[in-house]
Amino acid sequence: MFGISFSELLLVGLVALLVLGPERLPGAARTAGLWVGRLKRSFNAIKQEVEREIGADEIRRQLHNEHILSMEQEARKIFNPQQAEAQPTVISQDSTPAVPPLVVATPAPNVSEPAPVTPSPSDTPLPPRAP
Repeated sequence: MFGISFSELLLVGLVALLVLGPERLPGAARTAGLWVGRLKRSFNAIKQEVEREIGADEIRRQLHNEHILSMEQEARKIFNPQQAEAQPTVISQDSTPAVPPLVVATPAPNVSEPAPVTPSPSDTPLPPRAP
């Protein structure tokens, strides 16, 4: 893990034996082992938490994409009901929609025909008053 070879471990063990002595060396080795185990467990817990968060982000992204896809399908049905029923929706493996973008065509106003004019109440003349 750290790239420590057997000869380096042997050297560390000899130095520990000289510094601590034969009476305290087994207790120190046990304590060091406990601390290493705790560090491994805490790193594994952090790693699992990060993986869980990454998975949760992916799920949120997929739900958001599905919501956008359903809104797009509803818009298609509203603006073009015949074509929306004829087109099947295909979703690829990575859950990104394989549907072309929504294009809404509005008819151009007919310029050749003038709009009908309806008289407003202020345009009609009032009847003359009787004296």
